[in-house]
Amino acid sequence: MTQPAPSAQHNGPDKGAVAAPSDTPPSKSGGGMPALGLWLDVRILSLLGVLAALVLVGGITEPDAFLDTGNLQLILTQASVIGVVTVGMTFVIISGGIDLSVGAMVALASVWATTLATQEYGFAGIAFTAVIVGLAAGLVNGVLIAYGGMVPFIATLAMLASARGLALQITDGKTQIVTVDSVLDLGLPDSYILGIPPLVIMFAVVTVVGWLILNRTTFGRRTVAVGGNAEAARLAGIDVRRQRLYLYLLSGLCCGIAAFMLIVLAGSGQNTNGNLYELDAIAAAIIGGTLLSGGRGTIVGSVLGVLIFTTITNIFALNNLQSDVQQIAKGAIIVAAVLVQRRTMRGRET
Repeated sequence: MTQPAPSAQHNGPDKGAVAAPSDTPPSKSGGGMPALGLWLDVRILSLLGVLAALVLVGGITEPDAFLDTGNLQLILTQASVIGVVTVGMTFVIISGGIDLSVGAMVALASVWATTLATQEYGFAGIAFTAVIVGLAAGLVNGVLIAYGGMVPFIATLAMLASARGLALQITDGKTQIVTVDSVLDLGLPDSYILGIPPLVIMFAVVTVVGWLILNRTTFGRRTVAVGGNAEAARLAGIDVRRQRLYLYLLSGLCCGIAAFMLIVLAGSGQNTNGNLYELDAIAAAIIGGTLLSGGRGTIVGSVLGVLIFTTITNIFALNNLQSDVQQIAKGAIIVAAVLVQRRTMRGRET
């Protein structure tokens, strides 16, 4: 019978302590957790400041276009798809893993769900197929990593190549147009609820559920424990292999949901869907405060990271700036975020 992971203790550079989720409010006793809570608050406030600055820049450079209600809805809608993927990626990275196959899984799920045979089953058939394919791909990753002993980087890299190849084989390089009206209608303004697109609502639901799982459940505590120190987690009674399997299943589930959202947004399935989603999701999680080494992360920070990157993309597009400049800007943000993380960790260890 497994036991809950022990509460967090800060022991300097020693990773033997089992940490609590970063979103958890700091304890009023002890010195480590208040410092962590203060760091988290500063981090979130900093991200909100960056996002506010970007909105200001957009409002100054292209006030009519950027501040238009339709454009703001577009930003949120575009952020929703990659945002759902990022929620799953955040869990995986907190556990000390990585998933390079999320973009390919989104592509595979989207094309499998939009074949003529699948579309014959209507809305339910498309949604069910997208989710099941995502779960199946996540299951393969989880089994290879948790029970096959493969390094996450290698296992998910192999899935990336395999899923992309299978998606290309299914489509034969062609775009699969969705003909199910009930699916297409979700992307129309008539389906908006109080001016909010349904995809944004789906993203909000996934975000809230992800936050609750990470911060209010045993599963979330075990995820952080495994990322902080897998051996300590095992000694605490956690089935580390099973936990990792569940985490990659969760990542696959998020990819399946994102694939359905992308189908609604694009009205089609293509083998190129989800291109570079893995990089965007990892980058958003990193600038949101999730450590690549595992053991700490925050859903709120990851969501803000997604919104920051999506807003940057929108501003560049409105100002007719080249995509290569946009990629350079994103790269600079990622480097700055990692440097801040390293400096913060050194400060906590000294």
